[in-house]
Amino acid sequence: MIGCDCATCHSSDPRDRRLRPSIFIDSDDGVALLVDAGPDLREQALTHRIRRMDAILFTHGHADHILGLDEVRRFNLLQRRRMACYGDARTIADIRQSFAYAFDPATQRGGGIPQVDTFVIEGPFCIGRQEIVPVPIFHGQRAILGLRLDRFAYLTDCSRIPDESWPLLAGLDVLVIDALRDHPHPTHFTLSEAIDASRRIGATRTYFTHMCHDLPHEATSARLPTGMELAYDGLVIQC
Repeated sequence: MIGCDCATCHSSDPRDRRLRPSIFIDSDDGVALLVDAGPDLREQALTHRIRRMDAILFTHGHADHILGLDEVRRFNLLQRRRMACYGDARTIADIRQSFAYAFDPATQRGGGIPQVDTFVIEGPFCIGRQEIVPVPIFHGQRAILGLRLDRFAYLTDCSRIPDESWPLLAGLDVLVIDALRDHPHPTHFTLSEAIDASRRIGATRTYFTHMCHDLPHEATSARLPTGMELAYDGLVIQC
């Protein structure tokens, strides 16, 4: 946190250094997918040597999940094609408003403009042979999307899972789910709420994400139930 002197913000444990939440998926058929493009995308791509992505899936249109979209310019150049971007209708509208210059025909063409094509998610779809199942969840009062790919699901920025979405989360090997802090928040699960949701879903392994500095990695990990862990920047999960 900017201007914070707490133990987590000054921790020497690299797992306490948290950039904006995002995941990169490299599927068995060679499809490379990014989920959310936050303001830290450039640093994340450089750190983890990401050289290719076939599409970006957006969970919602808040700034910490879309404002790295301008970095797509480099992937346009590397891959010599436009980037496919997927989200619900509201998220696509947010992106087109926030990056209006990229969609305005009057903007001078050149290397400084991300070249993207937007697609509205209206149900399950495939990229290559990889099926993506949208999982409706709530971020406060806003309906957003979780995502399921095979036996893996990603539910960031979640404060409520509606009744119709629980069946979409059955039979998971790995669940990644929002757990902001211990005390209540209007738009995010607390750690205890996320633990309860994980138990109901019954995934073999659960990783918590989107933690704030209230949850230091080592101390928090020590009190988690078996099969549940805090995620951290650079974590690689095989599933």
